[in-house]
Amino acid sequence: MGWEDAHLHQFVIHGQRYGPPDEDDIGPRETKDERKYKLSELVAGEGKELLYNYDFGDYWQHVLVVEKTLSPDEDARYPVCLAGERACPPEDVGGVPGYEQFLGAIKDPKHPQHEEYLEWIGGDFDPEAFATDEVNRRLRAMR
Repeated sequence: MGWEDAHLHQFVIHGQRYGPPDEDDIGPRETKDERKYKLSELVAGEGKELLYNYDFGDYWQHVLVVEKTLSPDEDARYPVCLAGERACPPEDVGGVPGYEQFLGAIKDPKHPQHEEYLEWIGGDFDPEAFATDEVNRRLRAMR
């Protein structure tokens, strides 16, 4: 996504939560330690889906669907991004409503927060931009 992993997150698969371990999280709906599982074990097969929630304050919720599974390419370095669309919303923009406000403000030079948002984002933001090469550079850096 491009976010900095600065907020809590969780995956929800078949009603079970997976995420960072939390000593205070006990009981029947306990979040399982995500480090102990592989997605390929939990959502194997085309058409399977899971939820990914990021930043419980802004509450970004994504539905991820396994569209197709392929045999591994021995020459490839995984993970790899094959394609994508649109830019990741900025971290801490305020969820969907905040992102919509942000986009409206940066498009309209007369908007009262236009300059403030451009300064906050570093001068330029193209919501339609997506660079597969940049995503793969970031993925390689995470290994």
